Amino acid sequence: MKYLMIFSALLVALGLGACEKPQVVTPTVVTVPVPGPAGPTGATGSSGQTGSTGSTGSTGMTGDTGATGAAGGAGAQGEPGKTGDTVVVVPAAPAR
Repeated sequence: MKYLMIFSALLVALGLGACEKPQVVTPTVVTVPVPGPAGPTGATGSSGQTGSTGSTGSTGMTGDTGATGAAGGAGAQGEPGKTGDTVVVVPAAPAR
């Protein structure tokens, strides 16, 4: 299965690479001379006025602080521990 996928990808790449690519055509620029003397250059036009700056919007109000939560209740009391005798186990001495 792995080889089939690699072979298919290679076949698609070769197939698309063999397509005919269009050639780029560069247009030629033709300069046409105009007979007669050139006239004087016209004056530069005036610049337009700068528009006014808009006003700054007002600041929004601060929100209310939330209420403080109630304190939690006391937890349940655990059972008292049991008392009794303590048992100590002493291992036997190793056999000689």
